[in-house]
Amino acid sequence: MNAFLNLKSSSCKDCYKCIRQCPVKSIDFLNDHAEIIADECILCGRCYVVCPQAAKEISSEIPEVKRLIKSHKVFVSLATSFVAYFKDIGIQAMRDAVKKLGFYDVIETAEGATAVKAEYERILSEEKPDVLISSCCPSVNLLVQKHFPSLIKYLAPVKSPMTVHAQSIKKNHPDAKVVFVGPCIAKKEEARSMNYVDAVLTFDELDLLLKENEIDIKDIKDTEKIGKSRSFPTTGGVIRSFNTMLDEYTYIALDGVINCLEALREIEKGNLNKCFVELSACESSCIGGPVIAAKDIHPIAGFKAVKDFTGEADFDFTAENISQSFIDHQLSITYPTEAEIKKTLASFGKVRPENELNCGSCGYDTCRDHAVAIIKGKADPNMCLHYLKEKAESFSSSIINYSPNAVIVLNDDYRISLINGVALKILGKDSPKEVLGNHISRYMDPTPFINAKFVGSGAFTRKKLLRRYDRYVDQTVLYNKEYQTLICNMRDITEEELVRQRKESITKQTYEIADKVVEKQMRIVQDIASLLGETAAETKIALFNLKESISDD
Repeated sequence: MNAFLNLKSSSCKDCYKCIRQCPVKSIDFLNDHAEIIADECILCGRCYVVCPQAAKEISSEIPEVKRLIKSHKVFVSLATSFVAYFKDIGIQAMRDAVKKLGFYDVIETAEGATAVKAEYERILSEEKPDVLISSCCPSVNLLVQKHFPSLIKYLAPVKSPMTVHAQSIKKNHPDAKVVFVGPCIAKKEEARSMNYVDAVLTFDELDLLLKENEIDIKDIKDTEKIGKSRSFPTTGGVIRSFNTMLDEYTYIALDGVINCLEALREIEKGNLNKCFVELSACESSCIGGPVIAAKDIHPIAGFKAVKDFTGEADFDFTAENISQSFIDHQLSITYPTEAEIKKTLASFGKVRPENELNCGSCGYDTCRDHAVAIIKGKADPNMCLHYLKEKAESFSSSIINYSPNAVIVLNDDYRISLINGVALKILGKDSPKEVLGNHISRYMDPTPFINAKFVGSGAFTRKKLLRRYDRYVDQTVLYNKEYQTLICNMRDITEEELVRQRKESITKQTYEIADKVVEKQMRIVQDIASLLGETAAETKIALFNLKESISDD
């Protein structure tokens, strides 16, 4: 995890927007959420700005600043871009408000910028390098150190305005602590590595402190405009602050990491010579820094605010020992073989070149880039939405097509949008094309579908005779309100029904035969009984007569 950008994993929603926007692809997406790769990150803050779920948050140094204020004399080095964030506010109004928080004083970082630009001018005029890249932007410095280490020799060996300014404050006030306030995340990393600035607050954090303490900034602008170096936070502002422009040099100003990458590649190829290249990682430079950009402040408004704030004369400021050397932070990255890339491409459906859509939905510019990221353990095949869609469709189609039951799906207008082979067989059709788009009433009674949609929830199952097709089915109709879809599942029970009917017929016939047999047997019994009765009577008379005859004798 990056020390200055934290991820709220519960808020990450698999949108891959941060990967798409990250210019150096320093983001892992594993276990269903993004993680910043600290070793590759240049802290440009694009992922923080574009995250639609606010899943990225800047590490706060407010607790540390509060601790410093309690026990030290604390100066604020305030970035000039504050005029873009705090609208219609001058430096004196800011100073008055911020000092109420307990800070000893508030001084503009632009003072340090005066010494920096003077050193740039000296290097160009005295040392005459082929290419000199400005080193004010910490994200650009990290970009060169991590991703273009061969170009470190072209980085101006000069400390940033923030570091120069903090160094000067501590020289004049040895017991002081310095807190830098600006729009940049990368300044937090620079402060930690340079050891001159004790803490870094973003404009958001300063604004929060002011609101917590119910301190209002007076709506007052400065009447006196000073300091050419106040132009530093805008694109080309470093160059505009120069007092001398040498004819033998071309002065180029570029903003946004994409443009910076292109410039560095051109320098790497040797295509740029005799140039001073002012690079800013943020679009519109510091007035487009992540904290300002996230607040949706338009760069034009920010540029105008800085322009109105910038004066013609330099600050009366000089500094010593402002040189800096940059360390090679080259990443040990091994590029996968072509065989590995092809195998990985195949794992998410990119078997042939024409399968490589390069749509960028996964966050990577090309399918090959995505494959390389998978091999490096930074990505997952399921990040390819096209592959995921095909897999889902294939899976659902397999379920429907291989289902032993008939499946018919209708849209909200009761028209058939999907049908499987079993259903086609019931309807006596050979191809889905014969029925797709047609109203269900052309093939069967629409009443169950209408009822299901009317009720809006639950599944309705009943046995139904499809007279037109001479088939019996168990029909279940379900309405999905979210997707406005009707799903009909029919199990063909014709054979079962015919067997049942035959059994019923046999049973009925058996009942009838049994009744006839019983009735006949009863008649026979009755006849036998009648005969037995007559015989008994005759026997009784005969015996009586015999008895009488014996008695007479």
